Amino acid sequence: MSWHPRYRSSKFRNVYGKAASKEKCYDCVPITHSVHDNHFCAVNPNFIAVVTECVGGGAFLVIPIKQTGKLDPHYPKVCGHKGNVLDIKWNPFNDFVIASCSEDSTVKIWDIPNHLLKRNITSPKKELLGHAGRVILIEWHPTADNILFSSGYDYKIMIWNLDVKEAVVSKPVKILDAHADVVLSMSFNTDGSLLATACRDRKIRVIDPRAGAVLQVASYKSHRVNKVLFLGNMKKLFSTGTSRWNNRQIALWDQNDLSVPLLEEDLDGSSGLLFPIYDSDTHMLYVVGKGDGNIRYYEISPEKPYLNYLMEYRSHLPQKGIGMMPKRGLDVSSCEIFRFYKLIPTKGLIEPISMIVPRRSESYQEDIYPLTAAAQPALTAQQWLNGVNKGPLLVSLRPGSAPVNSVPQCLEPESLMKTTDLSQQQSWGERMPLEDKQTSREIEDGRKQLKVEEKSPKNEQMCLSNCFDIFECPPPKTENELLQMFYRQQEEIHRLRELVIQRDVQIKQLELEIRNLCTDTGSN
Repeated sequence: MSWHPRYRSSKFRNVYGKAASKEKCYDCVPITHSVHDNHFCAVNPNFIAVVTECVGGGAFLVIPIKQTGKLDPHYPKVCGHKGNVLDIKWNPFNDFVIASCSEDSTVKIWDIPNHLLKRNITSPKKELLGHAGRVILIEWHPTADNILFSSGYDYKIMIWNLDVKEAVVSKPVKILDAHADVVLSMSFNTDGSLLATACRDRKIRVIDPRAGAVLQVASYKSHRVNKVLFLGNMKKLFSTGTSRWNNRQIALWDQNDLSVPLLEEDLDGSSGLLFPIYDSDTHMLYVVGKGDGNIRYYEISPEKPYLNYLMEYRSHLPQKGIGMMPKRGLDVSSCEIFRFYKLIPTKGLIEPISMIVPRRSESYQEDIYPLTAAAQPALTAQQWLNGVNKGPLLVSLRPGSAPVNSVPQCLEPESLMKTTDLSQQQSWGERMPLEDKQTSREIEDGRKQLKVEEKSPKNEQMCLSNCFDIFECPPPKTENELLQMFYRQQEEIHRLRELVIQRDVQIKQLELEIRNLCTDTGSN
């Protein structure tokens, strides 16, 4: 079983969870008592938003991320909904825009000022009207700007284009009517071309959101699914749910074949829901239990056994919901690779929990911080609606780094298959063909750099700065992986150049000493 693995080498093998001190927590927060199975918390590098209790409607709090300690009981709220707020999500490309959905059948978009709130916010920037029942889920598109998905008790998923002037939008650009019951979970793949859903009818569906076509359906009776998650570019899905005997269960699926899971495991007999959270940069999977204080974390590998258990963070304080800080908001100086914000309603407390890789060095650790998604969209809303796919823009977490553009891809299946075949046939030192005329300067530099690598002797082994042999790792299969490898190569070449300069200085010093010795010998 995955929690009793054989020994394997991993840089994340010793990751541990560290709870923040009392001074760095958010105290006296009136956390919602709603029974819905949502996170109830959304975090970005500037704010933390949490659904709260409110008389006469629904509301949520928006607290500056640095304003820790006790919260003023009269702290202003965002309170424009007529029913309880069920879900909130920050715009991934604008830290001052947040979406909320409610029992009043509406979705609202809010502008948050960049200064401390002094009064309640009651007027939304936009209001989305279309659902016939309460709206329980919202998700922003991961790469396209101003595209929002919502799902409600009318069994429909609606796609909204917010790139319009109207303050009240009553017609979504697309309605996905593929479910016979309430949708419990939604998840996008990396470029947002596919949507995975978990439904109350216990089925997992993989949907093409623009065409509205259901590509795959899983109706495996031994696994009653609650939450589903795309695992980045690994072409796999991860789900949490319950077994026939009501044990909490996890399952791993092949994205292209949902008939039988690749892996299925019972965890325990608790009744709380399991929230799966995946970090595509480090390939780490976190499983957060609702109603208990545990956070299990695994490392995902493309080959068997697929799921490698690492450790478990345990606490006696049960969590009702959880928030996740985007990677660009982490403290890289302390080797923090992930951060949770744990909602503890019994104490009115929000407790940050940092996942840390133990390292002695205080310098920037390139190997545990690969390129991650930037805060800029890769596509406009209309480009995505017209059928263009593009991976997220990437940025290094090293302070002062600029984003790196990714390559757009066409929606046609034939061109997608050709691109996939080409990327799989390329070896480690070969270039990837780029068709985009607006490709960034970083990728052009990457081509030149990879040309230099082709000219190097094949039998010459190079060691990256984290002492990992680049010839032992598999060839990159996607554009993102190629860019990550290129960035690591660039750092290594810079280091090697410094070594060469030092060697040249040493050689000159030795030559000078030899000349001095020869001169002394001749004079004697």
